[in-house]
Amino acid sequence: MQGIISHFRGSFRRKKGNHLIVVVPGVDKLEKAKPLLGKSAVWTAPGKQKTAIKGKVSSTHGNKGALRVIFERGLPGQSLGQEVKIE
Repeated sequence: MQGIISHFRGSFRRKKGNHLIVVVPGVDKLEKAKPLLGKSAVWTAPGKQKTAIKGKVSSTHGNKGALRVIFERGLPGQSLGQEVKIE
């Protein structure tokens, strides 16, 4: 299943680099997002070195089915709008 990184989790002044909000196409309600909790997520960096950063779906975000994913380390800003594989 593929998801799209929408933005970093954080407040006005402080952003958490390894907490990201992921939107999954077709998941538009809280009830549809709950079965995805606890699954693993992998973001693969573009370029010659295909660096894969792993994470875990920790909770939902809001009532429209967005997911909060905590990765092992922070992702670069270029990852916004790119795909994440949820397994």
